[in-house]
Amino acid sequence: MQVFNTVASLQEALAQQQGHSVGLVPTMGALHEGHLSLIMRAIEDNPVVVVSIFVNPIQFNNKEDLAKYPRTLETDLQVIGRATAASSCQIFVFAPSVEEMYPRPVDEVYHFGPVEEVMEGPRRPGHFSGVAVVVRRLFDIVKPQRAYFGEKDFQQIAIIRSLLQQIQYPIELVACPIVRADDGLALSSRNVRLSPAARAIAPTIYATLSQAVEMSRYESVEEVIEWTLSTLSSFHEVNPQPDGLRFEPEYFEIVDDATLQPILSWDEAEGIVGCIAVWLDGVRLIDMVRFK
Repeated sequence: MQVFNTVASLQEALAQQQGHSVGLVPTMGALHEGHLSLIMRAIEDNPVVVVSIFVNPIQFNNKEDLAKYPRTLETDLQVIGRATAASSCQIFVFAPSVEEMYPRPVDEVYHFGPVEEVMEGPRRPGHFSGVAVVVRRLFDIVKPQRAYFGEKDFQQIAIIRSLLQQIQYPIELVACPIVRADDGLALSSRNVRLSPAARAIAPTIYATLSQAVEMSRYESVEEVIEWTLSTLSSFHEVNPQPDGLRFEPEYFEIVDDATLQPILSWDEAEGIVGCIAVWLDGVRLIDMVRFK
């Protein structure tokens, strides 16, 4: 494993790997098993893998969220080193400063039409443009053949797919399954911010989503959405929690997995997913399930 902090040094190392396919795993650090699953998949597919660790300030529309985002570079490097120690793959870690990534003010703005007008889009204005800017820059720096993203951020994958169409880069986008803790909670860097009491009840989100999938066999789309939101919103009434802990659902949308547009009936699309955002203990958690 080699660590690079500048674009020039990373590109010099990559130039020596010409002829080998490169896999890119973009991350914001605070690595967990979900990130490692992306890295290991990239290692399976490519002799050279670049893992970026960069907390991208321009994709945060909440300054407090940016300030609280965990930054654990030294631990992250140890995690990558242990996980890849037995691999013969060349592992390059790119951990630039904000100044290195953005030496000049950012003036690019990306638009993604209907795919960004649902779910996260209206609630986090500018977020996906910020994601697109940093991913485009990583693509330009690394010039990978493949890029790896986790399905927990399902809408983000659709955004990156749209970005690739806009800029016409011949990069294969590899979507990898969600990795969950033993109790079902989708792994996320933000989970470390949950108090022990909140972490204990957080798996309720996935348990509720799983039951929603079962309900879809005999209930309408509208009824499944209403039940899911109601169940989480009223959880604290049935199960009183210390310190007034409660789930505060922001949205739950059931959409066509190709267009991300809401559906009205289960036969409206070949592939259907449900995406949710829930506040718990001051932490915003997202998750998704597939209905078909």
